[in-house]
Amino acid sequence: LNYITPAEVLAALREPRLGRTVSLSAPVEDWPAADNPDPAQHQMKEPLGADAGPGLAFSMDRIAMNIHGNADSHVDALCHVIFDGKLYNGVAADTVTASGAAELSIGVAADGIVGRGVLLDVPRSRGVPWLEPGDHVTVADVLAAEQDQQVRIGQGDIVLVRVGHRRRRDEQGPWDAAGARAGLHPTVLPLLAERRIAALGSDGNNDTAPSAVAGVDFPVH
Repeated sequence: LNYITPAEVLAALREPRLGRTVSLSAPVEDWPAADNPDPAQHQMKEPLGADAGPGLAFSMDRIAMNIHGNADSHVDALCHVIFDGKLYNGVAADTVTASGAAELSIGVAADGIVGRGVLLDVPRSRGVPWLEPGDHVTVADVLAAEQDQQVRIGQGDIVLVRVGHRRRRDEQGPWDAAGARAGLHPTVLPLLAERRIAALGSDGNNDTAPSAVAGVDFPVH
């Protein structure tokens, strides 16, 4: 895990030249779709308004979400992926229980993550609106996007790789993204490790489907 140092934060804060903010969130959907078979549920708890008697009463609601779907935006904790009985950095998987994660929880990011954000727009670099489901972002794509945008990703950076997933969904509608989606080819990971980035994100879920690695469905995860 590459921590962002105070010096890197100060260096990042000196770089912005525009005061515009852009949200990276996606609206929470509560209806089923091809890529969202288990959508968020919004329920009003009883008593309902028509059942309220004399005096004080409250309208109350309950929201339930499958955070790790293909339609809602989210940030994965380092305890999210278990491989051969281990979490990130060799931490034992049994540290995750029904009551939460004793190690590697997303709670460490409760106050936010600050660093230099670098957006690599791979479809723009290729001259297309989006990458088609199943297509891979390669090392050559990353290097080409860096050159086109006159930027170089480095230590402590929060790297966001655009594949055009959300634009394709908005224009062509939802599809079974679990079966086919664009993402990073695993061969990109040594480059990102060498550059010592701090965080990785995408408008997909970083992984290509079908997987490029036999027997491992989410090699980038």
